[in-house]
Amino acid sequence: MYAEERQQEILRQARAIGRVDVMTLAGEFSVTTETIRRDLTVLERAGVLRRVHGGAIPVERLGFEPALAARDEVMTAEKERIAKAALAELPEDGSIIIDAGSTTGRLVQILPADRELTVIVNSPPLATVLATRANLSVIMLGGRVRGRTLATVDDWGLRPLSRLNVDVAFMAANGCSAARGLTTPDPAEAAIKRAMIDAANRSVLLVDHTKFGDTYLSRFAALSEIDVVITDSGVDPAVASEVASAGPEVVRA
Repeated sequence: MYAEERQQEILRQARAIGRVDVMTLAGEFSVTTETIRRDLTVLERAGVLRRVHGGAIPVERLGFEPALAARDEVMTAEKERIAKAALAELPEDGSIIIDAGSTTGRLVQILPADRELTVIVNSPPLATVLATRANLSVIMLGGRVRGRTLATVDDWGLRPLSRLNVDVAFMAANGCSAARGLTTPDPAEAAIKRAMIDAANRSVLLVDHTKFGDTYLSRFAALSEIDVVITDSGVDPAVASEVASAGPEVVRA
């Protein structure tokens, strides 16, 4: 097992059970405790774990919201597969919304050059990437920029969305569960996400498997309001079935 694979499994276990123990992990992976401590240091620097005595806990348990740069460094292969699968949901022409996020950011990078699309975004970094593409017309939503996620929020983003009719919205979420729906830590960001879904004829959620079962402060949609959920093959089949039973088609990339 490569170090990155081991670190992703450590993160998965931490999120599943709430904490991980150095000695237990060393035995499970047949490596030294020093190797596990180095893995935990890497994950802490990425902003997804917080070291505690004898182990680590996921930052979500402490009420922290990992910064975009930190989230962009984990589950990279899974996010790339999800983005490629999302290409099947693109209209031949027309308009799309791409929500701010690390997985949706992968979709921005691989949008095909043979589609004439209007793309609405609420992320300055994503707008910068898209603006160089001759086949795209890019609309950047205004508002306050949240430093943690680099997403624009508040009224200058909400008002334009209330006047738009978009073909497909590609959405991100911090948490996804059949019981609590789609959630995110910040109420202002939740309001923008809600408005994006309301503006779109179809909504497609792009989430890796670690987001399932997590619940954050602000709920912005029920799963029944989402047409397609695209995730990776690491999702538990029982979880995927539960999500599908709530309404959306589930695609495992």
